[in-house]
Amino acid sequence: MQSEEIRQRFLAFFEKRGHKIIPSASLVPENDPSVLFTTAGMQQFKHYYLGVKNPIEDFGSQNVASAQKSVRTSDIDEVGDERHLTFFEMLGNFSFGGYWKKEAIKYAHEFITKEMGLKIDHATVFEGETGIPVDTESEMIWKFTDPSIEVKKFGRGDNFWGPTGEEGPCGPTTEIYVDGIEIWNIVFNEYYQNKDKTLEPLEIKGVDTGMGLERLAMVLQKVPTVFDSDLFFELMRVLPGDMEERKKRIVADHLRAASFIICDGIRPGNKGADYILRRLLRRVLAQFDMEHIVLALDLIIAKYENIYRELNKNLIWEVINEEWNQFVVALDLGMKELNKIESLDSETAFQLYSSYGLPLDVMKNKFPELDIKKFEKEFSRHQEISKAGMEQKFKGGLAGHSEMEIKYHTATHLLHQALREVLGEEVFQKGSNITPERLRFDFSFTRKMTDEEKKKVENLVNRKIAESLPVSYEDLPLGEAEKSGAIGLFEEKYGDKVRVYKIGDFSLELCGGPHVENTGLLGQFKIIKEEAVSTGTRRIKAILE
Repeated sequence: MQSEEIRQRFLAFFEKRGHKIIPSASLVPENDPSVLFTTAGMQQFKHYYLGVKNPIEDFGSQNVASAQKSVRTSDIDEVGDERHLTFFEMLGNFSFGGYWKKEAIKYAHEFITKEMGLKIDHATVFEGETGIPVDTESEMIWKFTDPSIEVKKFGRGDNFWGPTGEEGPCGPTTEIYVDGIEIWNIVFNEYYQNKDKTLEPLEIKGVDTGMGLERLAMVLQKVPTVFDSDLFFELMRVLPGDMEERKKRIVADHLRAASFIICDGIRPGNKGADYILRRLLRRVLAQFDMEHIVLALDLIIAKYENIYRELNKNLIWEVINEEWNQFVVALDLGMKELNKIESLDSETAFQLYSSYGLPLDVMKNKFPELDIKKFEKEFSRHQEISKAGMEQKFKGGLAGHSEMEIKYHTATHLLHQALREVLGEEVFQKGSNITPERLRFDFSFTRKMTDEEKKKVENLVNRKIAESLPVSYEDLPLGEAEKSGAIGLFEEKYGDKVRVYKIGDFSLELCGGPHVENTGLLGQFKIIKEEAVSTGTRRIKAILE
């Protein structure tokens, strides 16, 4: 069974059972600075488990299903074995107070054994720990559903999942194993984990499941690794025959991951998600010639373009080519520095890596005694620093508080309201990023804007700038702020009091600031680009002149 059929049959199975099929979210998490990428299907549904959003209003159902593109960097150094990947698709069904353990286990058992025709080796459940009881309910449901299946019990490290990031919904899990491989993880979200790691019961119990398409394809197609499945088979064949197998797998995974990351708006850089993309690309560029990259990209696009229409070969190639030009220069400089060194410790190795992008493999070839574990510790420390930077960046979209960043931050409020007036009130902010040079604003909208619409938005913003509108704020109770009509990301966990910024009688929005005192200080507003980020999300880049 090919991957396209597996994906389609999974979604059709749950649609027939009353689930609304939801498109994959972007790999760039919406207003969630705690993670660099979307790592699981449940991430876009966090607020429904908390009761902040209503699934009936948004989806017409308490139960949904999706095939979610995901990136996890925790396994980046494991890539190359039989099943670890950085990019993968997560098949999942979710319920926000609609059904609970009995139905979730029954659906999973039916899909695996009847729809897919596979035999379940065994299932696992949570054995309990201090303050959290053993999951006897799931154990009994499994025994009732299929007495032939052995049920094993494990602790928090194996059978308790979440949250994504530092806080959020979490709970005990039951896992399904086929051919000795864990293929499906069913999470029963019944707790909220706070930043201090304490747990609180959730008012709405929710089901959150995740099954890797790549692993399921490997099992169904009876191949030894995910790289032998149809998702990778052709891609692996275009790689040079004399390349070591592990390196082939790394290149195939990283190029596939980079392609999706690029098409969701990330560009190579030195911090956060940008840094991860650069690391992925440079590991490819260090092993792979550009001719083979073109062939590989053709296969990646062909495999996914009918499912993920945001994939754009020209854009991917443009970004890779630009990174290649920078990499060649950096690699040359890095090699010159490396050749000056008589011995290489982990700290110096990381400096060469971070300064010049010099791949670890290149350094290891020259200095086989290099301690990889110490190097990885240096890298982990750098990741933590980058993550902290990302958290700051996403607080209001600001990377800093320079004069120009404050101006751009104020301009996003005018842009947000102008978009709503020109395109309709279904438009809401989905994210922003501000630097001293430009603003980037993501918003919910289902199609490309026309040139006339872009001009109307631009003119409206400039008219409000010319009117020199005063900018003021007021601290209000959250409920009062909501009733006032202020636009806000109300799915976020605000405190009891929030700050509402008002720009004349034009814009009213929840925000932490800072802003200019008067719009007349902003200058001329100009839209330089409008593009797709993912299904249902557009992006505007604009400058102030």
